[in-house]
Amino acid sequence: MNIVIIGGGFAGINLAKELLNQKGIQVTLVDKNNYNFFPPLIYQVATAFLEPSSISYPFRKFFAGKKNLQFRLGKLLKVVPSENKIILHNGELSYDHLVFATGAETSYFGMENVKKNAIPMKTLNDAIEMRNTILKNLEKAAICKDIRERRKLLTIVVAGGGPTGVEVSGMYAEMRKSIFQKEYPELGTTASNIYLIDGGPALLAPMSKASQEDTLEALTNLGVVVQLNTQVTDYVDDTVFLSTGETIQTKNLIWAAGVSAMVFEGIPAESYGRGRRMATDDFNKVNGTENIYAIGDTCIQLTDTDFPGGHPQVAQVAIQQGLNLAENFKLMGSNKPLIPFKYNDKGSMAIIGRNKAVVDLPKPKMHFKGFFAWLIWLFIHLISLITYRNRVQTFFNWMISYFSQDQSLRMIIRPDKTKKKSNN
Repeated sequence: MNIVIIGGGFAGINLAKELLNQKGIQVTLVDKNNYNFFPPLIYQVATAFLEPSSISYPFRKFFAGKKNLQFRLGKLLKVVPSENKIILHNGELSYDHLVFATGAETSYFGMENVKKNAIPMKTLNDAIEMRNTILKNLEKAAICKDIRERRKLLTIVVAGGGPTGVEVSGMYAEMRKSIFQKEYPELGTTASNIYLIDGGPALLAPMSKASQEDTLEALTNLGVVVQLNTQVTDYVDDTVFLSTGETIQTKNLIWAAGVSAMVFEGIPAESYGRGRRMATDDFNKVNGTENIYAIGDTCIQLTDTDFPGGHPQVAQVAIQQGLNLAENFKLMGSNKPLIPFKYNDKGSMAIIGRNKAVVDLPKPKMHFKGFFAWLIWLFIHLISLITYRNRVQTFFNWMISYFSQDQSLRMIIRPDKTKKKSNN
């Protein structure tokens, strides 16, 4: 059985790992990057509290010595279901079973100016770009004599009140009170604001009311200006336009407001559902296909009675779907009945700042906040990293950050785009 997996995020990597050393099964994982990374912690890379290597790991090193697993660097261009093959930008691959685990990409809701000028928060590249942009703007502000221009350089607007938006806002609020004041004495008492904008009536919409209220209170105490029932409608000439008619002058619009799945040539249009997610049956087989599957954020399954509108696009769904599909591939090889996917909600959480977090557990229904919730958040995220190396490195960085309330990772490192290649 030749299985090709497109995408090496939570869903894809867990599917591949579960099929390790399975006789009769050969797995090829295809990804446009040569590394797996841990999305819940990219905001810590973006704010220079973790190195990129702490939350990422090369696929080839991870697959080394695993005889039935192999990696292919490539970008998917087209699927040819009639021939059981895919077309990549650098070649072709044949398959017996094809699995889409491509996750989701940033959605700008059709706002081209926002897409062009905002800072997204979805990939590791986005995180590094955000770190560089914020640090460069701080350096510009340190020598800027125009007060209005300096305020634009220092003001940060975060669009999206989900976990990423909350975590980024809280982190920058704490950095503003400590690190920025120490390291940028040139800024003096220049006023700067951090805005968190969300279109809904509450932050962390999927979480409990208690978590929403605790989060709003904690962010407000940190000095974050939270504006609910408000949407960003445009971003032009350093001006963020809001649905309320207000405007905010800033050079830093961080976009964490929405995601959508991707559409691929060769997959029938009728196979897509809400949010461009591939509609699947109980076993994650894409509707209208024979041997193509979708797991994680890129799929929507409407057959789970506990989630009639589809599962949330969170890591636990992706992980569980990957493991369930792996078990079904094993059962296929022995002609045994397949297991329908049923999501086991283990809870949700978000970190707000130092010693501040919220955690909701569904069974039994419990809510935690503050230091204990913060410890739970640290533990769960630490053990979820892909390798022991990542866990040790991240734990070490966190300990330094906790006791020093700082990190020494604020370097602006980027390639010189103006340098031309030698003709030699």
